[in-house]
Amino acid sequence: MDIKQIVGIHLKYARYQSGLSQEKFYEKYGLSSKYFSNIERGKINIGIEMLQLISKVFEIPINELVLYDEKKVIHKKRIDEKIKA
Repeated sequence: MDIKQIVGIHLKYARYQSGLSQEKFYEKYGLSSKYFSNIERGKINIGIEMLQLISKVFEIPINELVLYDEKKVIHKKRIDEKIKA
């Protein structure tokens, strides 16, 4: 698993915990849901400034955004399975 996927997992977990859809979640913060969808899926590299923005907006310490967390990986797989079902 690479760093892009790890950041995406943390972001998706934060969104899921909010109970909001992607559109509503990112709209709440004035951010593009399309752009952040790509981040959640680990499809794009983001710069340190975007990492800092995510940290501030979603109140997730930067160090947590880049650390592998098995619990969140498992949780993301369950979310993805629910979405597909």
